[in-house]
Amino acid sequence: MRDAVIVEAVRTPVGKGKPGGALADVHPVALLAHTLRELVARSGIDPELVDDVIGGTVSQVGEQAANLTRYAWLSAGLPESVAATTVDRQCGSSQQAVHFAAQGVISGAYDIVVACGVESMSRVPMGSNVLPGSVPFGPGIPERYPDGLVPQGVAAELIAAKWGLTREAMDAYSAASHAKAAHAAAEGWFEAEIAPVRTPSGLVTADESIRPSTTPEVLAKLRPAFERPEYTERFPQITWSVTAGSSSPINDGAAALLIMSGETAARLGLRPLARLSGVAVAGADPLMMLTAIMPATEKLLRRTGVSLDEVGLYEVNEAFASVPMAWLQETGADPARLNAHGGAIAIGHPLGASGARIMTTLVHAMHRHGARYALQTMCEAGGLANATLLERL
Repeated sequence: MRDAVIVEAVRTPVGKGKPGGALADVHPVALLAHTLRELVARSGIDPELVDDVIGGTVSQVGEQAANLTRYAWLSAGLPESVAATTVDRQCGSSQQAVHFAAQGVISGAYDIVVACGVESMSRVPMGSNVLPGSVPFGPGIPERYPDGLVPQGVAAELIAAKWGLTREAMDAYSAASHAKAAHAAAEGWFEAEIAPVRTPSGLVTADESIRPSTTPEVLAKLRPAFERPEYTERFPQITWSVTAGSSSPINDGAAALLIMSGETAARLGLRPLARLSGVAVAGADPLMMLTAIMPATEKLLRRTGVSLDEVGLYEVNEAFASVPMAWLQETGADPARLNAHGGAIAIGHPLGASGARIMTTLVHAMHRHGARYALQTMCEAGGLANATLLERL
């Protein structure tokens, strides 16, 4: 049976997704083009051999419309003969791009694929693809959920209430994410995965949202971010404990991975970094929205026959602190193996790029820490999740 392996993984630094952010002056097509160009250069592969480029982006409007993955490839000066497409599975879009790439390689439809993602939240604000006055969910959703669905921040509060997560515990978790990311950055652990980006303001070499000085005491001063009277009345169990400090920030960034069959890698003389040993997707209650990571994890481990104890590193996207904390409770996983180099609360969450960014960080971390297996899972709007198992090679 054919396998799928990752032979190169690279990302940009992650910038703050607002005017004045480190990458705000870079068009999202140019940001992804830089990453693709660097991926090809680092691998040394002939780009004519790539069968497809699959990219993830969430807000596909404005500068991120019209299949930007295709134009990023062309903007990078890469061959016109290579096809490209852009997918949307919300926050898991570029992790889904990896899944599609691996499935194509394993099936024999592809030999070599690039999986990537980009989001410029400074230039294309979150939600800007929903036109004013439009109802993207159609009439059937309010019929099925007559009380209405809720924003993600309220879902994070519902998770905190259900799993008994206190404000103090979430603040401590969030401060630890910054501490781990700051330590990794100071030790130079991100350098191998980052392709610095030249902007009109200079060369950007490091993630902008990491705050080494963050402490639980600093976070304790922040006000709840999502409190609204109608939700207080509807959900009396909520204590309004989620703040901007225990939520992922808004960011810009891009990432890309080169995926091929093990046989192709051997023929080209390329050394694989990791094997894509299993993939899974799952759905869950769209009101709670962010809990599908739990059935996705269970499905992935069942399919691969690997136990959670065998997995050396876990990456659970930190959309909000309550999400990975609830996952830890539900799975009984070892907290010491979770988001070892910090998570999205510190590094940032450039939506469509995050799946590929996290996997890039994870592949490099596996080699640094000697983990044989690593697991990545991401919660996604609508009650969805991706989960991926990697094996170090």
